[in-house]
Amino acid sequence: MQIVSSPEEMRRIAQQVRQEGKTIGFVPTMGYLHEGHLSLVQKAKKASDFTVVSLFVNPTQFGPQEDLDRYPRDFHRDRELLENESVDLLFAPEKSALYPEGFSTVVRVEGLTDRLCGQSRPWHFGGVTLIVCKLFHLVQPQAAWFGQKDYQQCQVIRRMVRDLDFGIQIHVCPIIRENDGLAMSSRNRYLQPEERKQAPVLVRSLAAANQLFLEDERSAARLVSAIHSTLARSPEARIDYVEVVDAESLEPIETVVDPAVAVIAVYFGQTRLIDNHILGEDLSY
Repeated sequence: MQIVSSPEEMRRIAQQVRQEGKTIGFVPTMGYLHEGHLSLVQKAKKASDFTVVSLFVNPTQFGPQEDLDRYPRDFHRDRELLENESVDLLFAPEKSALYPEGFSTVVRVEGLTDRLCGQSRPWHFGGVTLIVCKLFHLVQPQAAWFGQKDYQQCQVIRRMVRDLDFGIQIHVCPIIRENDGLAMSSRNRYLQPEERKQAPVLVRSLAAANQLFLEDERSAARLVSAIHSTLARSPEARIDYVEVVDAESLEPIETVVDPAVAVIAVYFGQTRLIDNHILGEDLSY
């Protein structure tokens, strides 16, 4: 596995790979890899001739009071995991390489970023679209893989790719969960023992709404109420938002007619976790 830190070297290798007629599959990550990340890597490996994974904790998507400094990092462990998956190239740039002095460009997707996580973290998606845009230009993939756990992020990236004519196929892959249903996340390590014990209430709340939907309930308000009722059983859970929205536009809806997704963000102590489920799909764990 090649390890590259220079953007110029990454661009040179990508151009060479494409000139050889090979396809590049890309998985962007912030590191501290878990089975969710590795499931994306495995899919990229199967579908591509040359697989690139990036490790970069992107400062522009963190707010001033957020966890940038303490975000979990373990480069050596991540490198071993990626070597075990036979990844072709690990791109691990330094902050100064991607954000040199005087950097002043922004990339913003309007509309999709104004609600849900965009209300709680108004700076977040501007940082996401900026770094993904930069990485796409450097890695030059034909396809990229993302996890459904970050549902809003996936919709934002899809819209950016469409609007800016990147010509990159975006694959959104199912959420990988722990045995008790908690969606895998690098931030799960922040949870205190009692918080971790109660955190699976997230998936149970989504399952409650999904069951109502399967029983022909189409009122978004009633589905949201079912989620609230389930979350209320966990004294550690502090709700940021609970909504049922259109699966593509993320607009709030009153009645589920087209595909819809239940989306939630909940604090356990200082740890903010997100989860979601496309209503009507299987939710087994």
